[in-house]
Amino acid sequence: MSAVTEEFGGISVEARRPLGEVQKGYTAFLGGDVLFAKITPCMENGKLAVVPRLQDHIAYGSTEFHVLRARDTVQPRWLAYFLSQSAFRRLARQNMTGSAGQLRVATTWLSGTTIPVAPATEQTRIITKLEELLSDLDAGVAELKTAQKKLKQYRQSLLKAAVEGALTAEWRARNKPAETGVQLLDRILSERRARWEAKQLNKFKEQGKTPPKDWQKKYPEPVQPDTTDLPELPEGWVWASGEHLCEFITKGTTPPKDLDSGEEKSVPFLRVTNLTDQGELDLTDEVFVSLKTHQSFLARSAVYPNDVLMNIVGPPLGQVSVVPSTFNEWNINQAIAIFRAVEGVLPWFICRYLLSPVAQRWLKVRSKTTAGQTNLTLEVCRGLPFPLPPQDEQQALLVNLEMAMSSIVSQGRAIGLALKQSTAQRQNILRAAFAGQLVPQDPNDEPASVLLERIRAERAAKASVKKPRGRKTKDTTDA
Repeated sequence: MSAVTEEFGGISVEARRPLGEVQKGYTAFLGGDVLFAKITPCMENGKLAVVPRLQDHIAYGSTEFHVLRARDTVQPRWLAYFLSQSAFRRLARQNMTGSAGQLRVATTWLSGTTIPVAPATEQTRIITKLEELLSDLDAGVAELKTAQKKLKQYRQSLLKAAVEGALTAEWRARNKPAETGVQLLDRILSERRARWEAKQLNKFKEQGKTPPKDWQKKYPEPVQPDTTDLPELPEGWVWASGEHLCEFITKGTTPPKDLDSGEEKSVPFLRVTNLTDQGELDLTDEVFVSLKTHQSFLARSAVYPNDVLMNIVGPPLGQVSVVPSTFNEWNINQAIAIFRAVEGVLPWFICRYLLSPVAQRWLKVRSKTTAGQTNLTLEVCRGLPFPLPPQDEQQALLVNLEMAMSSIVSQGRAIGLALKQSTAQRQNILRAAFAGQLVPQDPNDEPASVLLERIRAERAAKASVKKPRGRKTKDTTDA
């Protein structure tokens, strides 16, 4: 097969109405037709199909796809593979019409598109070779995706083992902590009450009042954890609530769009899209607010390095990140909750537990879904049961966990790169197919120029036949 511009030739798509009357709002198609999605984002995602043999010979579907019907001398799969090329999709995207919210590939543009054509027998050889190569590639991609899925499962198993104590079983056998989890919790609660009492006494002093009798009884006890159906913890560990282990758990605020008008924006403002399921922030899409807004309208939602953030609006839930020290102060919107750990509880331990299947299952059961949006209340977050190991074991747990997580991340990146390369290789194979480079040419093949001349003759003959008058039906693109 020679270059596309020579013997490879090309065919233009023309409009045709071969079917009877079709109810408005539907598109008719036959077996062997190629269905090409014409709307965003389906078109960019490569949505198309070759219709299999139909028992009733005719079918109807959405109006949101084009129907391409190949002539006898052009194989439907030839058309389908050409249309599946990312280069063609990009060109189609540039020529879409309509509103920004719903663009479409216009029939007029598609009808004028030139599609390369090989001799009939060479089409068969190319398609056979193409499907052989793509089948091998797809098998490799399937194996990579299986490995990717297993890595995700292993990560979840690792997190579960960590927060249930299995990961540090050997460490506990060799080390006796100076303070157990039970003792640590008692200390945390004692210090929590002491801070509250000191704050109340200071208020009375500022107001010039004598503390009333039994004022300590007004202390707001933190919510107790509901440990129903939760796993048994190792000796020395104890269940505590989120409110036990955090100075506070609250959510952010979203300012009006025009609030920062004319102000210099220097404080990073985090949204759910900045959170990940890996514990770290994704700052590829950064938004900032002014220092004035941060200190006034958004003052209650300021966050600082080592605060733990979790989205409480989804789907999906389960996005958790620790605030880094890149900036001294940050801010968050109303879809994110802050978990600020008390002394004795490591922020990364809070983070890893929130990402674990143990916590995620507990939260999911108590989430509410309305109109496709999943929400968690702050009360649920405050009541979330946390396993609390001794402080030394928290550190040992995180060291072991991060070593294993580092390996998982490395393998995941390698798989992601291989999948990306597979996508590029698929397009290289398709490009080679339609450039005449995939199979050797056979000099005995009918030249593409003869094939095209026959197609033109058939088109001219059909055009000379008068069509009966009747109601208009939807166009079917005929290749």
